[in-house]
Amino acid sequence: MDIELKDITPKEIIKGFHGRLIHTEHTTIAYWEVEEGSEIPVHSHHNEQIMQVTEGRFELTVDGDTRIYEAGTVVYLPPHVPHGGKALTPCKITDIFSPVREEYR
Repeated sequence: MDIELKDITPKEIIKGFHGRLIHTEHTTIAYWEVEEGSEIPVHSHHNEQIMQVTEGRFELTVDGDTRIYEAGTVVYLPPHVPHGGKALTPCKITDIFSPVREEYR
């Protein structure tokens, strides 16, 4: 099955976070375009998450530890770990969630 990202209408899940979302049986992949200054509050979920910054600079706090990530960085977030962040510049971020993020459908 081929999917063209350009054919997926972005959804603004959180203010400033525009995602092109792909759902499979076991995963959700989110291709985010994030506006500079946009923040995601500290939260946790039952999904494991792999995050990759592909453009820009993103400040991420994971379980109280704050770091700045740039293109090429991959971060693994285990289930139930508190995390949140802020786009320091316009960003492109790819998230992979397992199981599916049902609330993103």
